[in-house]
Amino acid sequence: MENQYRDEPLSLSSEILIVGAGPAGLMLANILGTYGRDVTVLEARDELIDYPRGVGLDDESFRTIQTVGLVDTVLPHTNPQHIMRLVNGAGKVILVNNPQTQEFGWDRKHGFIQPEVDKALYEGLSRFGKVRVLFGHKVEDVAEDADGITATAVLTLPDGSVEERRFRSQYLVGCEGGTSPTRKRLGISFEGESPATRWLVVDVSNDPLGTPNVFLGADPKRPYVSIGLPHAVRRWEFMLHDDETEEQVTDPAYVDSLLRDHVPDPAALQFIRRRVFTHHARVAGTFRKGRQLIAGDAAHLMPVWMGQGWNSGMRDATNLGWKLASVVSGQAEDDLLDTYTTERKEHAKAMVDLSLTFGKIIKITNPVGAAARDAAAAVLNQFPQAKSYFSDMKFKPMPRYEHGVLADPTTQEPGRARALLTSKLVPIRTANSRVSPVGRQFPQPRVNSKDASNILLDDAIGNWWSLIVWGNSPTDVLPEKSLRRLRTLGAQLVCILPETQRDWAEKYMDPEVLVLGDHTGRMKKWFDDRPTPMVFLRPDRFVAGACLTQNGPATLDAILHSMSFTGGTTHSAEDVIDEAIRHLVP
Repeated sequence: MENQYRDEPLSLSSEILIVGAGPAGLMLANILGTYGRDVTVLEARDELIDYPRGVGLDDESFRTIQTVGLVDTVLPHTNPQHIMRLVNGAGKVILVNNPQTQEFGWDRKHGFIQPEVDKALYEGLSRFGKVRVLFGHKVEDVAEDADGITATAVLTLPDGSVEERRFRSQYLVGCEGGTSPTRKRLGISFEGESPATRWLVVDVSNDPLGTPNVFLGADPKRPYVSIGLPHAVRRWEFMLHDDETEEQVTDPAYVDSLLRDHVPDPAALQFIRRRVFTHHARVAGTFRKGRQLIAGDAAHLMPVWMGQGWNSGMRDATNLGWKLASVVSGQAEDDLLDTYTTERKEHAKAMVDLSLTFGKIIKITNPVGAAARDAAAAVLNQFPQAKSYFSDMKFKPMPRYEHGVLADPTTQEPGRARALLTSKLVPIRTANSRVSPVGRQFPQPRVNSKDASNILLDDAIGNWWSLIVWGNSPTDVLPEKSLRRLRTLGAQLVCILPETQRDWAEKYMDPEVLVLGDHTGRMKKWFDDRPTPMVFLRPDRFVAGACLTQNGPATLDAILHSMSFTGGTTHSAEDVIDEAIRHLVP
């Protein structure tokens, strides 16, 4: 990959500087580019990493890929519905993980070829005139002042000489991986553990097995992983014993000996790589200090067992992107960026802990312990509910934000979302579910509009804020003051109702309102089960507020307060009077 930016000026300014062109940095740049922001990405390498690393891509990440418009370029490098089978030392299946849900619009698990998907993210940046990627630029120093960041990077020229360049920005995001210089420079702790267990990774082309799925070998003699990937790639991972050296286990003859139980003729394989690595399980103490932030592996390192390293970086970018865009555009105060750590850190830690636990189950080497595990699995498989818990991946902790850009659905308290709806109103007391949807990701069914049929919800409503009302027009149930603030926020006003009513609604509702028909019934069921017919949806598809329509104005005010919103609060005499009254009334 040629570095076409060696002729850039010695000094360059942009709104946001991203250090590191790994997956988190590339996705963050795509999100910011989608929102029209001015971004510079600095990468110390001369090109993207081209060897395989991550192998699992989940539905949340695919939804973000959809948001930035890169589904068509990513899909060819994925395997949907990536089924995982946990097998014991005798090869007997003791657990199957095969989730069938498409709650967020995509299959829950995909295998993928990371270099190809990362390349798609990189090439997607060419769509944006204000986003640039500079390879060969190693950041050596960063100075922060009250107004922004000045980063000094060095570039080695073709003749071997070194050139120093300076970059000015409002914010810097370090996405340089687990050894992140940004995190170290800021003195941020990196808490957790790095287990001494080492693993040998073997990637081959022209998959000699041809089976499309994943096998986790809980073999006490030597735990292993066998993964079918797109483009006919097969990966094996073998746990190494303490007395095995890296030189020994990467020797072709030794690798052949490890593979003899898996393929008929190891010597005939076409190897892509043989590499030793160690799992890490760490989370940074904070994801932000001043005008500098960290994301991806710089903020957390995941053991590989749940395939969540790449996906956790995508979640960081998804959470941070719209917040940075809001701040640099002047729509929100700088305090909004504090919610990035508040919302992301605990979930990242939960994923690390789950991965560690899952790994400990797989890599049991004591025969007695392994036999006990296998017996327990056999018993659990006799109970449909327990079996479904593993098969449908219900053990995976879904993000739920308790604090951040939220409004409590019962009290309208800003910045907080309690787990349950506690109002004693009849619609709430009689609901099928009193679990609050606030702080959770909103589902993505297919809908119909006047312009398109059977499209995914996000493609219909756009990639910024949305107000969704079931069965009614937002302009009919909210006062003009609230509507004015929603317009300033840039929110799309949406009415979702049964497909049978769509033609009527399109004729009689305000043309400002996007009318969507629920032809699958999935949205009706969601609203039937929950007493929250009004939903305020954030750009990252998390629910900021959900309420009865009469609580809409107070809920909106609480959300805007929680995000340190600056626009639309003093643009009229009515707002000035409201503000004065709030200060006068004890």
